[in-house]
Amino acid sequence: MKKLWSKSYIGLILFMLYLPIVVVIFFSFNAEKMQTVFKGFSLRYYGNLFTNRYFAPYLLNTVMVAVTSAVTATVLGTSAALGLSRLGRRGKKVFMNLTYVPVINPDVVTGVSLSLVFSLGAVLFGLQKGFLTVLIAHITFGVPFVVLNVLPRIKGADKDLMNAAHDLGCNNIQAFFKVLLPEIMPGVISGFLMAFSLSLDDYMVATFVSSPSFQTLPLKIYSEIKKPLSPEYNAFFTIVFAVVFIVLLISNLINKKGKVKK
Repeated sequence: MKKLWSKSYIGLILFMLYLPIVVVIFFSFNAEKMQTVFKGFSLRYYGNLFTNRYFAPYLLNTVMVAVTSAVTATVLGTSAALGLSRLGRRGKKVFMNLTYVPVINPDVVTGVSLSLVFSLGAVLFGLQKGFLTVLIAHITFGVPFVVLNVLPRIKGADKDLMNAAHDLGCNNIQAFFKVLLPEIMPGVISGFLMAFSLSLDDYMVATFVSSPSFQTLPLKIYSEIKKPLSPEYNAFFTIVFAVVFIVLLISNLINKKGKVKK
């Protein structure tokens, strides 16, 4: 009976978590524009996703910021993780505590703080809020997540391989790209995906650092939440869910193959 109750409880929790996602996916294929009545199967909203002049600009802004910020945060975060791995115990502890601050910091505090910094930049350097400020903000909160994903991989890497690479004539850059980077690549990819996903769905921070001339899709969706959303949004949500699901599936398959080989 205990097992039955525990399975039922878990099943209920999973049902509550995934029911909204299932509803969104179901109505993304609806031929009817109304979101409460299903009147046939259609893919037209997926076709309209990138051609709708009202929807496409915000989607392009979101993807552009997410990709650029994730790539930049991955490079900076990996470099920072390499630097942290070479610090002494005290120095590493201090910098790790500083790295955790943006992670545990509320989004509202991060957004307000960055907004004040950009306001000062506007006074001193004429910095205007828009693409650049949103990009800097997303890089700022993306870097710590990359560091926290990459650093454990660096600690677990075989140091003898790096020494062997140096003995065989590799310089530091060659040893990094040929030996260390393949070792820590799972952490780098995890950090990139986390930075990308955080940027993709960020609303709170973007609220404080964006401008009416440059808005991301989460901002646009929230501004229209009081009225029925266009079916194109359902198609977009479905695509995002499918991409994340496929990436997780491939990642798990790769990890299983790696464990079998070991």
